[in-house]
Amino acid sequence: MASKREYYFDNAKFILIFLVVFGHFIQPFIDDHKIIMTIYHFVYSFHMPAFILVSGYFAKGFRKEGYIKKTAKKLLIPYLIFQLIYTIYYYYLYNGQSLLFEPFNPQWSLWFLISLFCWNVMLYAYTKLPMKWSVTIAVLVGIGVGYIPFVENYLSLSRTFVFFPLFLLGFYCKKEHFTALKRPAVQVGSGMLLLAILIGYYFVPDFNTGWLLGSKSYETLSQENLGGLIRLAVYLVSIVMTVAFFSLLPKRQFFFTSWGTHTLYVYLLHGFVIKYFRSSEWLDVINDTGNIAILVIASLILTLLLSTKTIRAITQPLIELRISIIKRFFNVKQEGY
Repeated sequence: MASKREYYFDNAKFILIFLVVFGHFIQPFIDDHKIIMTIYHFVYSFHMPAFILVSGYFAKGFRKEGYIKKTAKKLLIPYLIFQLIYTIYYYYLYNGQSLLFEPFNPQWSLWFLISLFCWNVMLYAYTKLPMKWSVTIAVLVGIGVGYIPFVENYLSLSRTFVFFPLFLLGFYCKKEHFTALKRPAVQVGSGMLLLAILIGYYFVPDFNTGWLLGSKSYETLSQENLGGLIRLAVYLVSIVMTVAFFSLLPKRQFFFTSWGTHTLYVYLLHGFVIKYFRSSEWLDVINDTGNIAILVIASLILTLLLSTKTIRAITQPLIELRISIIKRFFNVKQEGY
């Protein structure tokens, strides 16, 4: 039976993958609806940082023999497969968009797979230093990389360096750190803090979403001089919100808890639906109403659907390079027969 600790992190992963899907659903409407823009900025301030921190927390075994080989197989092979599939998909979806396969220029959300692999490898170097120095250097590199104009989407270099401090912090986190966040006083403070930030985003004028994506240079964001300070402020907000999120995260088991172990499927597959949605007439219909409830429901349904065993059985050969779910299905069927 899974422990409470496992329930806790499975809950985190499911909620965060839902927020990934939700964030991608609402993105086309942010320029026309201030409330949606506010929610978008709020979600993007912590959902990927929290996801990355969890990934770092579970990377503690990186020194084990075969760990990097296993990680490469888990991340890089699916990356190449889906990079090709998405290239073909976009070609037909957007009426002749370039069919050029570019393995070093990640399609849309596939950047995470490359970056996650790199973060695991980077641990070998950074963990040779004391924690305070390794985290400090990671933050300075994350800030400094923004001053290099050509470091952006290619090989996901910008995001790799910008988000690595969150991964490193997750690696250094211990179980007791998360336990301490569950104290009532911390939870009350976390709730108040998140509410304050949400309200604050509503009143922040012309905040460039690019600061939350980690993929743009300061030159692209038109802040060549103050870019470092702004990124440092974004780091602080992201870390504070991530801590608050984990403080409020439930520990007990829910109907969705077990699906938190299948987030890679949702992450890789939801793009097909999102991109189709963005090119469909439904975009204009929903934009006219600005009905956020429809987008919440659509995001939840899609997240649940892509977490089901049926979808996983169909796509497992592409994502995990295995067919174990289908094998179990036929074995059970044969035994029943």
